[in-house]
Amino acid sequence: MLVNKQSIEAAFVSLKTIFNNAFKAAPSTWQKIAMKVPSNSGQTDYSWLSNFPKMKRWIGAKVVKALEAFKYTVVNEDWEATVEVDRNHIEDDQLGIYEPQAKMAGFSAAQLPDEIVYEAVNKAFTTRCYDGQYFFDTDHPVGQASVSNRSSAPLSNASRALADAGYGAARTAMRLFKDEEGRSLNIIPNVLLVGPALETTAKALLTNTKLADGSPNPYQGTAELVVDGRIESDTAWYLLDTSKPIMPFVYQERKAPVFVQQTNPESPDVFNLKKYKFGAEARAAGGYGFWQLAFGSTGQ
Repeated sequence: MLVNKQSIEAAFVSLKTIFNNAFKAAPSTWQKIAMKVPSNSGQTDYSWLSNFPKMKRWIGAKVVKALEAFKYTVVNEDWEATVEVDRNHIEDDQLGIYEPQAKMAGFSAAQLPDEIVYEAVNKAFTTRCYDGQYFFDTDHPVGQASVSNRSSAPLSNASRALADAGYGAARTAMRLFKDEEGRSLNIIPNVLLVGPALETTAKALLTNTKLADGSPNPYQGTAELVVDGRIESDTAWYLLDTSKPIMPFVYQERKAPVFVQQTNPESPDVFNLKKYKFGAEARAAGGYGFWQLAFGSTGQ
């Protein structure tokens, strides 16, 4: 094959097609637990989370809610995956050997939001959210009160007592969450998120008519089960309300993952090393929405 700028660009069209097909076909679960927030700068301020307006009876002058003195900013990060292509392989019409790399680059690019969101989940017990507390914490300030969305109870279907102490207690706590004016937030837990180690227990708790001890299971059908291998803990579990416009976790996107290529024959890499490059680039970050929409247990 004659190697010039036109032939190289034409050759890379096939790699881009492979990349895009793999990107479209890649499985993903982050949308079940997180909201996508477009970003138009290097970082995005989420201070508005500190006091979200809620409809109330209009009596007299309107009550304007001011932002609290919290500062919560999510900074975008750069992401990339790059593959080198030897010029000899283009000359010898052997570009097909790079098909697996193009597929994996597309697959990985599509799953970048999952990687980012589940990293936020794994760090939620030790990373602060909009109110200055850890996302899962025992003392979130609400008005003059202190509210917990964290426990250490294990997820269990062994008996009614153990199921109540873990999953049941979390559901009840979330249903009782109120705003700073004492009105119910009407939290409706509808997703149970676990890692592979708890999949069997979680599935039994949500689908079986009876618990392991033979007693009736009051939690059958109370939530959708989401299992993801990126959950690092074998004991931690998370109960979420994803029915609201705001979601518990945030995928912040400044630049969506895209296929990129370096095909200039005059490039120093080509001249000195006879190497072309292709891959994916993105700018994005993860963060946290309302802590009231989530309850996390270390399970220990």
